[in-house]
Amino acid sequence: MPRTKLEALSPVSFLIRVQIPDRPGVLGAVASALGEIGADILSVDVVERGGDVAIDDMVVELPSGRLPDILITAAESVDGVEVDAVRPYAGVLDTHRELELVEDIAAEPGNGLQIFAEGVPKIIRSGWAIVFGHHSGGAEQLAASSSAPQQGYLELPWLPLPRATILDGDEIWVPETWQELGTELAATPIGKPDRVLLAGRPGGPMFRAAEVARLAHLAGIVSVVLDG
Repeated sequence: MPRTKLEALSPVSFLIRVQIPDRPGVLGAVASALGEIGADILSVDVVERGGDVAIDDMVVELPSGRLPDILITAAESVDGVEVDAVRPYAGVLDTHRELELVEDIAAEPGNGLQIFAEGVPKIIRSGWAIVFGHHSGGAEQLAASSSAPQQGYLELPWLPLPRATILDGDEIWVPETWQELGTELAATPIGKPDRVLLAGRPGGPMFRAAEVARLAHLAGIVSVVLDG
């Protein structure tokens, strides 16, 4: 079906992760550089700070037809700025934050794992999330976000999982399609080592330690709500 004129002219959203010198004025300079190419900044989240460098996630809109490469060129025109990754972003901007997600789970604990799986990608801006339970026969999928890949049986040799961690996307257990997409992976136990959430970012960017710590903290709170 051909697109309407309105659809053809609709702007396209991208998530751009940048490393910037952690000093006043640099983020503003990046915003100005992006504005000069017609990019509209919709949100900025600080992912990590340390060593005089800040890692920021920026959701931006580009006019239809503009290539995302110009985002990299514009951002890196500011001295000291490096772009880690750019990828299409289809998330909703007024997403559930941690407390709102916990409130949703508390209101409907019987569906809590599914609500958690749907909420996590919006909070940490992953592509998808799946909750697995570990049993003697292997891993069982308990819940998944609507965007999660349909894998059927998946062997997870790292289960049970004692603590939140970044996983190697090139390991033998990782499905070939995930590897082809360059999927970055992180996982956290949800209250106990045999119940975990696995999050994936096809095409990156890589998970940062601060993001994994944030995910682990959230999973710990959710487990208290679910298990009393």
